[in-house]
Amino acid sequence: MPVEFLSDGEAAAYGRFSGAPSQAELERFFYLDDADRAQIAERRGTHARLGFALQLTTARYVGRFPTDPLDVPDEVLVYLGEQLGIEDVSQINQYTERRSTPFEHQEATRKAYALKEFSQAEADFIVWASARAWNTGDGKKTIFYRGVTWLQHQQGAAPGCDHAGPAGRPGAG
Repeated sequence: MPVEFLSDGEAAAYGRFSGAPSQAELERFFYLDDADRAQIAERRGTHARLGFALQLTTARYVGRFPTDPLDVPDEVLVYLGEQLGIEDVSQINQYTERRSTPFEHQEATRKAYALKEFSQAEADFIVWASARAWNTGDGKKTIFYRGVTWLQHQQGAAPGCDHAGPAGRPGAG
């Protein structure tokens, strides 16, 4: 999604943690209910259970799956580890040893929680964003951020950003 209206910093922060979540955010977005625990229990190995929980809750919190599942605040890992009875959360480092595991967990999460790919929600999003721009006069940036929230409520994953950074590299993907 072209996002030239975002600063390099905003594009880099999109879909990522911008610091540790508050205690209230941990309790709201990272609490594992019975349905979550049932999905997590299907995974083999402590690192896989913790990684799956991390994928699920990060998508819930930031609106998309993490680009790097190991780039999360320690507070998140500790909170999830406590709920899963995992004392040594450093085991998460093994999670990406098998490269396909995070992608398989993302697909399992989409299926279990009926999450849509952005492409499945894109047409509805365009209608929503167009109506929002026409009716409210909101600017691109406001519509973008409200749109991410709208997508989360529609069980759609937020899109990646195609943003050329200072060196011409994609900022967030």
